[in-house]
Amino acid sequence: MAIENKVIQKNFVDKELFRIISFFFNIIKLSIIQPEKQTLIHYLSFIPRLPYLSRKDSFLIMERFTIYNPTRLHFGEGVVDKLGESVRKQGLKVMLIYGQGSVKKYGYYDRVVALLKSNNLDVITYGGIKPNPVIEDVRDAVELGRKEKVDVVVALGGGSVIDSAKIISLSIASGYDGWEIMKYKVFPTSAIPLICVLTLAATGTEMNFAAVVQNNKTGEKIGFVNDLIYPLESFLDPAYTVSVPRDYTAYGVVDLIAHALENYFGQGEPPVIDQITFDIIKDAMKWGPMLLENLDDVELRANIMLDATLALNGLTRYGKANGDWGVHMLGHEISLLYDTPHGATLSIAYIAWLRLQKDRIPERIIKLGKNLFGVETVDDTISGLRRFFQSVHSPVKLSEAGIGKDQRQKIINQMNKNEVSGVHHKLSQTDRELLIDFML
Repeated sequence: MAIENKVIQKNFVDKELFRIISFFFNIIKLSIIQPEKQTLIHYLSFIPRLPYLSRKDSFLIMERFTIYNPTRLHFGEGVVDKLGESVRKQGLKVMLIYGQGSVKKYGYYDRVVALLKSNNLDVITYGGIKPNPVIEDVRDAVELGRKEKVDVVVALGGGSVIDSAKIISLSIASGYDGWEIMKYKVFPTSAIPLICVLTLAATGTEMNFAAVVQNNKTGEKIGFVNDLIYPLESFLDPAYTVSVPRDYTAYGVVDLIAHALENYFGQGEPPVIDQITFDIIKDAMKWGPMLLENLDDVELRANIMLDATLALNGLTRYGKANGDWGVHMLGHEISLLYDTPHGATLSIAYIAWLRLQKDRIPERIIKLGKNLFGVETVDDTISGLRRFFQSVHSPVKLSEAGIGKDQRQKIINQMNKNEVSGVHHKLSQTDRELLIDFML
């Protein structure tokens, strides 16, 4: 009877799970584009109705979780036209943060400044944020913002610009040093409002509570999370990303896939979230290569832009205690040492990390392979991911990024110094050495 009940329960869960999976991904997309319909909240009300099995049943492993995301997201062509109105509600003196020139080259800077000034806003600008953002730029911007007594920060750019702007907004409001904040040595209680205009689809920072900045003096590149750094509003017009060159478009696709995988390999295995994660990755693997051959296609840009947001706005972590983030920690050290583009470090590190974990979590890796590539083994899963990264011309070896074998000990020393590890899958010194050998 016990066996029969378990079979009945499992069959019921199978049926219910696949009934809702088919439309859940589209519901999530709709809830972001049309938040007034509250489709996400409506859908989530169904989740408690699914049978919850204990860990020993090993069918559903759902951790406790809380959903919180206060960012208002505007998505689609033309949405940036409403930027000035949104900013004006937060104050009259604006600090516009941007990168190293591409936004001026392609006209986005002039467009945004015009929108702000047409709403009678006083605009103070700070440019020059680097692709691997540094705390020195954050500090300089904070000094300017405090001097000018700005009311609101507008970030025009990709992940590096927005991440920097997050720390800038915290530091201006609190009076604390940005690095002290990121090291959790001081604890701000407020931030000035942050509004974003995204120009690169990759990181998901436009709708999350995380930021990554490096300190070249201390030799650290670290992540920081705090509910205060959720952007108040973000404007995602895919037309603002058509100028992104082929290599950085590819790195953005790799980055969004890596974000989904970091949560997939975290603590907790809720089936419905696993399936959504697979769908996001498959969507990126479908549209990404097409986009690389049609860089001016706004519709393809839109698909990748939304995939990137969904991969790291909290969705792929529902039902999990945490993500792992060990691969990102590996990638950060390579970027810190060699200024390698972030996405390129992730394609290198993920293949190595999967090779390290192949005998430790084979079932989890095989489940990934079955859903992404229709394969049945760990090795075939790793090969499938490697082939995809190679197909978009993202490196899978350090040598392909111009880093030779003579750098082995330098990288190992750097990773040991900063105790690189994952949250869920811990890494020992021996593990780090193996990982570097796999990367070389």
